[in-house]
Amino acid sequence: MTDLLTLAVQEVNAGLRPALLTFLRVAAAMAVLPAFGEQSIPRRLRLGAALAFTAILAPIAADRYTGTGLLLPALGETLAGLLIGLSLRLMVLALQTAASIAAQSASLSQLFPVAGSDPLPALGTLMTLGALALALQADLHLRLVELFLISYDLLPAGRIPDASAVATWGVGRVGHAMSLAFTLAAPFVVAGLVWNIALGIVNRAMPQLMLSFVGAPALAWGALVLAALTVPLILSVWLSTFSQVLADPFGGG
Repeated sequence: MTDLLTLAVQEVNAGLRPALLTFLRVAAAMAVLPAFGEQSIPRRLRLGAALAFTAILAPIAADRYTGTGLLLPALGETLAGLLIGLSLRLMVLALQTAASIAAQSASLSQLFPVAGSDPLPALGTLMTLGALALALQADLHLRLVELFLISYDLLPAGRIPDASAVATWGVGRVGHAMSLAFTLAAPFVVAGLVWNIALGIVNRAMPQLMLSFVGAPALAWGALVLAALTVPLILSVWLSTFSQVLADPFGGG
């Protein structure tokens, strides 16, 4: 009887260790993932989502957790999960940066500002919610399962990621995110520049005209029309780039 109990305890420990390490990778990623990791979502729902992903991944990834010990593997899995989540969170930050640049260029930054965990102009909130809705509609949950499975080949189970490789990847991804942000905001920046140059020319020709009472409202209305025309295209470009990052999260951009 004692031998059977010892064997049962060993089997339970052998099954709990991979499940726990898998949960640490998933939960760390879930803390910063787009859509699933938003601060507006209650913690219980995020915990439930992490447990659901763990239940899917644990039977598949159990054989990858070899060796013994728990402390260093747990640290490695937590860092790996954070890297997975940050690789996708940077895409949302790029879109929010683009929205802030566009709102500032078009004098929309003070129009219906939204206070919260991520203070954004109204244009930024609209673009962020639209992007997250498109990502979920494109089966983000299934793509995340594939991403977690791919991550075991890129970030081996139970190992602490190499610091130099992470630094190189981080620089590449941040540069890619900033480049994407300026690209998405380009229509608003160009339109705002052309409009201000035109106002400067008119002001030189008619200095007695109070252009501030005409130019600022016209710029705001023009920016709203431009947003209605370009935001669908911006979101489609963002979704395409987001899908590429999902397929190759550690490619460096």
